[in-house]
Amino acid sequence: MGFLGRIFTWWNGATIGTALFTRRHGREVGRDDMGNVYFEHRKDPRRRWVIYSGSNDSSRTPPQWQGWLRGQIDGVPSAADSLPPRRAFEKPGQPNLSGTGETFRPAGSLSRGGKRAAATGDYQAWTPD
Repeated sequence: MGFLGRIFTWWNGATIGTALFTRRHGREVGRDDMGNVYFEHRKDPRRRWVIYSGSNDSSRTPPQWQGWLRGQIDGVPSAADSLPPRRAFEKPGQPNLSGTGETFRPAGSLSRGGKRAAATGDYQAWTPD
């Protein structure tokens, strides 16, 4: 991303203002597997933030780091921190897909043709008297 892109965009990485604030007041405390960088304020460690590598989407933040950002845990998460074992029915996390080609479109939505399934016999439409 070019210099002007960094000044005028907030949705990819950090703006120039955030980068300057981070350089002046922040202390890097860690990184996650997706390349996101986590910071805390040098004078007030309760102030915490993340600079995303790519789109600014909190669904791209792992659960351990979510807890740290919100002050639920004091210690910085590490690779040794483990989550409870994944259950058979759990799916891996996904980023927020709204506004992309992968957005969920249920049957009957306008983007899928707007055709709803016919009502079954257990449904009776309301009509005013």
